[in-house]
Formats: sequence, structure tokens, C-alpha cells
Amino acid sequence: MLEVCLLGTGGTVPLPQRWLTSCYIRCRGESVLIDCGEGTQIALHEQKVSCKQIGTILLTHYHADHTAGVPGMLLTMAKSERTEPVTIIGPPGLKEFLDGVFAIARYVPFEIRYAELAEDEVSFQAGELKITAFAVKHSVKTYGYCFELNRSRRFDPEKARRNQIPVKLWSRLQKGEKAEADGVVYEPDQVLGEERKGLKMVYVTDTRPADVIYEHAKNADLLIAEGMYGDPECLEKAKKNRHMLMQESAAIAARAGVKRLWFTHYSPSVKEPEIYLEEIEKIYPGCVISHDGQRIDLAFENEENEHV
Repeated sequence: MLEVCLLGTGGTVPLPQRWLTSCYIRCRGESVLIDCGEGTQIALHEQKVSCKQIGTILLTHYHADHTAGVPGMLLTMAKSERTEPVTIIGPPGLKEFLDGVFAIARYVPFEIRYAELAEDEVSFQAGELKITAFAVKHSVKTYGYCFELNRSRRFDPEKARRNQIPVKLWSRLQKGEKAEADGVVYEPDQVLGEERKGLKMVYVTDTRPADVIYEHAKNADLLIAEGMYGDPECLEKAKKNRHMLMQESAAIAARAGVKRLWFTHYSPSVKEPEIYLEEIEKIYPGCVISHDGQRIDLAFENEENEHV
């Protein structure tokens, strides 16, 4: 299962009832935070999530509405008596950014590990989650993030019997390990069924439309994408500031065949994004005008009927 919570959905500045854009993801004991604008630790508290749990912080870019909360977040973690290392990942310039952070958050009792994204596409692991960072088109170097959780293949006892696999090796082979008996090496493929669809969630904001977004969003279970503006008359402003209209995000979602689309990063001028829903549903009917605290638990297909 992949737990997703939009902590904040605002862009530029925080507003009453709308914190700055940030997203919390939890998967099998691993907690990841995407961006950390001003007040993110308060948004976490409102959602009854302890910042002490967060092991990885992903930064899309270094504009203040996405990063100004990092010093406070680290200090709040320190007050929560965290001792485990925290990993921070972001675009080039991360070291200089962290130098500024540590000028404010001087007494952090745990190790901060950091990694700069040196290429336009980089994949890495956070627990069982495969995360792919991909460069998008903003006014500064900015990345979107794709999260994938693989699903284990089902053990097929009939297949194991047909392949004359010793019963004493079934457990190891089921776990994906090779096993040997009487000089014969057996492979997991000899006891496992067909590949099964995993889970995929994509988060992308502060960008113009780009093919790379479509490529990563293909068949995603959830796409969280920019909803900076909803009025088509704002298109020139969006192009100038390198942002997307809701309609442009919806077109990507429709083309990519995603199951769900959530909007985020609303402009402060967009007080009631719901007024654009009817028009946008004509482009992509599965969209949600999301709000702070929007949550979903993404589960494998038919998982409720299976013992996994």
C-alpha cells in the first residue's frame, strides 16, 4: 500500500486554510516528504503525522515556497528526539542551500545525508519504493518525482510440482532467491506466476508541459500535477512564469491514461479552484480539485481479496 497525503496545496505564499505545496508519502514503514515550504511542520501536525517518521526529503527546486520550511522541519525533528539520519535530495546547488539551512538550524543532533541530482533523470530507492527524479521545465532547475512500488509474483505450487522442485526449496524460491539441492540450481521463475501490476504515483509541479511528464505518468495510479491557474486567459502569464494551467495538466493526464489526477500549487489569486472543475472534466473526467489534507491509500488491484 502507498499512503499519500497532500499537506499543502498553495503556491507562492501560504493563505488561511491553504498551506504551501508539500506532499507526504508512506510505504511499508518508509516516510518521504516532497518539498517543505513555510509551515509544513504545522501541516504535518494538523494531519496527525509525526515529522520524526520522515526519513527522506525530496526537493523539487529551491524557490522559497518549496523550501523555506526546511530549517524549522529539522529543528522540529530534533525536538522530537529523532536520532536516525535524514536524507535530503534535490537539484544541483543542494550543498549551498543546506549551508544556509544550517546557519539557522545549528543544533541538529542527527546526521544529514544529502545527494544532488546530477543528471536529468536519476533513480534511487527509499525502502521498497523506487523513486525516479526527472527534470522538467521551470525558470530554475526543477524535478518531478515518480514513485513505483513493485508487486511480488504469486507462488504457484502447481508450477513448482511440474518443474519437480524439492518442497524444502519452495520458501527460498518464493522469496526470489536461487536455491540448490543435490548439485542442481533452481531459479525463482520455476515456482512463480506471472508478473503483476504494481503501484505508480507521479508528483510534478512548477513546470510547463513536457513529454517527460507524460512518459513517467503513463498508466499511473495517481498523478499530482500543477493547478497554478484555471482561467485560460492566464495562459500567457503561465508561459512567462513557467507554470501550467489546470487544463494543461488535465491534457497530460488524459494522454497518459492515469487513473486519478489531483491538482496542487494553486496561485494565491485562485481563491475557489472548484469553479473550473466542470470545464476541466471535459478534458479529463477523473480530476480532483484537491485541498489541504487530501488523502488516499493506493492499494494493489484486488488486494482486498488476496493474502499478500
